Amino acid sequence: MTRRAASDSLARWAIATLREAGAIVACEAHGWIRERGDPHALARALGAARDDPPRGVGSSEAVAAIEDVLGGIGDTCPDCSQPGELEELPRQDLPQIK
Repeated sequence: MTRRAASDSLARWAIATLREAGAIVACEAHGWIRERGDPHALARALGAARDDPPRGVGSSEAVAAIEDVLGGIGDTCPDCSQPGELEELPRQDLPQIK
């Protein structure tokens, strides 16, 4: 597996872990990932990363992947923003969930 493929795979794992924990949701209208702002859900996701990282990945690397993915997700959908409102855009390219 190439380094890029491994990184993409870890990012997909982090998104799935955040989603299972309830820390992120997809905008129903547009599919963009949004952070829910739930500290308990984030704690569950980070706990899963520490306690059960993917095979071949250390717990610190798994926690970093969760934090990296979360750092690129806003709490609003850029397509749902009203005209005149400031938009919070993702800081990195993340896949849309549809």
